[in-house]
This record gives sequence, structure tokens and C-alpha cells, in this order.
Amino acid sequence: MIVNNYVQEYINLWKSGKIKLNKERILLIEYLEEHVLSREDLYFNDEMIENCIRFGEKWYFPLQPFQRFLIAFVFLFFKQTNRVFYRKHFWMKGRGAGKNGLISVVTHFLISSLHGIREYHISIVANSEDQAKTSFDESYNVIGRSGPLKAMFRRTKTQITSKKTDAVLKFRTSNGETKDGLRDGAVVFDEIHQYESNKDVRVHISGLGKKQPPREFYIGTDGYVRDGFLDKMKEKAMKVLKGEARPNALFPFICKLDDESEIDDQDNWEKSNPMLSYPRSQYAQGLFDTILEEYEDLEDDPSNREEFMTKRMNLPITDLERSVAKWEEIEATNQPFPELSGKDCIGVIDFASIRDFAACGLLFRHEGKYPFITHSFARKEFVDKYYSYSKKHDAEMAGKKKFAPIREWEEQGHLTVLDEATINPKHVVDYFIEKSKYYNIKKIIGDNFRMEVLKEPLEKAGFEVEVIRNPKAIHSLLAPRVELGFANGLFIFGDNPLMRWYTNNVLVKIKKDGNKEYEKKEPIRRKTDGFQAFVCGLYRIDEISEFNFDDAFDALESLNF
Repeated sequence: MIVNNYVQEYINLWKSGKIKLNKERILLIEYLEEHVLSREDLYFNDEMIENCIRFGEKWYFPLQPFQRFLIAFVFLFFKQTNRVFYRKHFWMKGRGAGKNGLISVVTHFLISSLHGIREYHISIVANSEDQAKTSFDESYNVIGRSGPLKAMFRRTKTQITSKKTDAVLKFRTSNGETKDGLRDGAVVFDEIHQYESNKDVRVHISGLGKKQPPREFYIGTDGYVRDGFLDKMKEKAMKVLKGEARPNALFPFICKLDDESEIDDQDNWEKSNPMLSYPRSQYAQGLFDTILEEYEDLEDDPSNREEFMTKRMNLPITDLERSVAKWEEIEATNQPFPELSGKDCIGVIDFASIRDFAACGLLFRHEGKYPFITHSFARKEFVDKYYSYSKKHDAEMAGKKKFAPIREWEEQGHLTVLDEATINPKHVVDYFIEKSKYYNIKKIIGDNFRMEVLKEPLEKAGFEVEVIRNPKAIHSLLAPRVELGFANGLFIFGDNPLMRWYTNNVLVKIKKDGNKEYEKKEPIRRKTDGFQAFVCGLYRIDEISEFNFDDAFDALESLNF
């Protein structure tokens, strides 16, 4: 049985209920007690641990129990060979948990005479130079503020060198040109969520082992790249914690919420950010206040929820495919239309195929809200097949009728069913010609595929037509406006169950780069044409003025001069 005061301190804080841990850290403690602390062939270099902690607290900042705990395992060795037990350290915490600050302390100490290993060079690697310099710049500035440290280290804007050990601390970008032949003692990989593969990592660690003892540090917060390097690291971490890999394959310190539902209890936030555990330092209290403010802002701006969950709570919402709005928000579009006669509007068109559905409509601006008048066309053969349009009394088809009551929506005037081989573009053109008698249609918008057959007849009818070449590119651009609009009741669809159905069928797909696209929850029966048309209108709605010139002229004529 091996013991270290700082390791035991942290374990006791959890067992006594003074701090909250997520499942991964609970597994870590159980795994350490069973597979590591119970061994007789290991030892903590307590002198080195004390020196590192004192170095950090003298020149940097007071260290928290979890930081002292992490430092202890950097200096865990085999007794016989004096090799480090953990070569790889994986620290994953929510934004603001001080990962860069702690790595600054550790790397600065490792090149110092207190560590005492000559030419123990260290590289800090990240995708961008700015991120790679974060910890380097902190050490650079600490040296600049201290006369004694200036006497012990030489510093330039590109490297810090220990005068006694000739050990060098550098920063590098992961996509640099030449990395072969490096003779580092340790390498730090920062913001590992951005790495799509281990290709660059392999290059940087290829020189490790030439200088003993070799160490690798992988630090960061979760991100949006799925099935990349970070996900592989997390899989490896879980294998270690479950005893399915060799005990020293990785030291995994993972801090995150266990479940999305825990977000609403502020006491759970320390699961993702151990800096928030009580008693809080002045820095930790300021950090908590910032996170609380961001959390409260989500009520008015829910578009930031994914970012908040991913970066602050270190828990990417694993189901990245979700509805565009809550059903209550979709229901809230059932507002009466204001008086829109004579007002400017944007005409919109969307249809996935001229063989099933087509949606067209008019989008307005009115007193800060966005009224949307829409009508759809559907082919009879398609709605017969998938929604049992013609089979009124067939009990076997009841499920299809309930899924989308096409005939009911047609009777309400939201839809026209056409018994045609394909939807004739003339119906769409006629719709806009009719509506232009009552509203001022500034232009008609659709994407490149849909407008191929409609652009010429619409222009012949006198309409200005705009073609969106890449409609998916505007989805991410408009996502904040869409989410805020639903959250604040800014969209007016009237009592239109078809439009509510379209909207509820939309699936928000978050891509690897964090951008959003609007797709279908199911490719055939769940149509989204009306919603996609609505989004096209939002793309150009700022070109519409809320000012009604007809009303202004009427008011002038009524004045008695």
C-alpha cells in the first residue's frame, strides 16, 4: 500500500461529502485504490511533489486540492527501475478550471533545477499558435515579474531556458513543417478536442524516450469533433477505469456533468469544474458568477445551450440531432395575423420533389414579429400512399391518417391536393400572382434546385427572383435568429396545423465544426417544406421595411390643411 498526503486528502474530501465528483472521477478513485495504491512496487516521490507544489504556490497561485492530487501522479515511479508509472496524463475539465495554469506550473517546474534533469526539453502543442502560447506566455510573464526567476531562466518570445539544466520550454503548432528528431522529455497537447486524428500527435511523441522519464500531457475541454482523437482518448480512459486496459496506460482525470438534467442544479457544476468546489477562492467565485450569468442568459438565447453544455459543463449533448424548437414554442406560433394588406413581404418557395410536396409563402415584418402566410401543394398519389388521403373509412389506414390528416388540412385551406403526375409549376406561379393583388412582394426566394423550373415563369410574371446557391450554408447563419424567434414568440403562423407539423418535423443536425443544418427527422413521411421556405424568407427579411406607404398616404389625405 502506497500513500501520499495530497492523494489521500482529495479522496477523503469526496468520501466525507465535502466535494461532488462525476462518475468518471468516482471510477478513478475506485480504480486507484484497487489497482495502483494497493501496489508495493511503486512509490510517490514526495520530495519532488512538495517542491513542485511549493514552486507553483510561490511563483504562480495557491493550488487547489485537485491540482495537488494531479501533481502527485506526475511523480509516481516504479521502485526498481525509477521509471514513471504514468507516461500519459489526460486532464479534461470544463472551461475555466485552470488547465493551462496548472500545466504552466508543471512544465516550468520540470525544466527547472528543482527537477534537476539536464536538457529535459518540453514542447507545448496546439492547433493554433495563440493557443500553444497560452501556458508559455504565462510562464514568460511570471519570470518577468520576478528577479530571482530572471536569474534562473533565460526567456525570449519563442523559448524559455533553464540556465542550470539547459532545459528548454517551447510552443509549437500541430501542423508545423518539421517535427522529426525532437528530443523532448515531455510534450503537452492543448485543446485536444480540435484534433481529428493522432497523426500530428505521433510526430510530436516520436522523439520521446530519448530523455528519461518521458511524459505526455493531454489537456482540454470537450468539443464538436466526433469520432476524432478526443473520443478515442475517452474510450481508452474508460477502458483503464473499468480495468480493461493495463493500469498505467493512461491517467484519466475527467470532469463533467453526468447528465444534461444536472445543469439546473448549481451545486452540480463542480462535477465539470473542480475549481467550483467549496471553499471557493476569489478566482473561483468570480468564475462561478460568470458561469451563472451565462446560464441565466440561456433563457433568452437558447442558441448558446450547446456551447454552454460542451464548454462549461464539459458534456456535449450526445444527441446532436434535436428538434428546432420545443413543442410549446411551436404552438405559440398560433397567433392571429395582424393587418398586412399592402405591406412589403418576401415570397418563398420550397419543395423537396415535384412528385410529393411544394410549399410557398409570404414572410412579413410587423412590430418586431414575423408573420408568415403559407400554402402547400401535394400530389394525390403521394398522399394516398403515405397518409391514406383517399381511404376515409379504412380502419387499417387510421394510423396513416392520424400521422398527417391531409384531407382535414385541405378542408381548412392550408393545402391543395393535385391529381397530377408532377406538381405543375403553374400552381406556384398562380399563387404568387394572386397574392400580389393584396401584398407587395419585393422578391421571391428559393434555392438553386427548386428554382430551376420556376425562375423563368416567375420572372415572366413580373417578379424579381433570387436563387440561393447553397441553402444549407444559410442554416448556421440563421440558427440564432430561428431559436430566439421561437423562444420569444416572434413567429406568427396563424392557426396553421400544417405549418406546425412541418416545423416539428425539423431535425437540427450539428456538424463536426459546430455549424447547424436543418434536416428531416424521417426522410419520406415527415415533410419540412414549409419550414425550409420560412428559413429562406428569414435570410432576406431585413430588406423589408415595416413602414406602410399606403397607410401614410391615407393619413396625409385625411389631414385638413
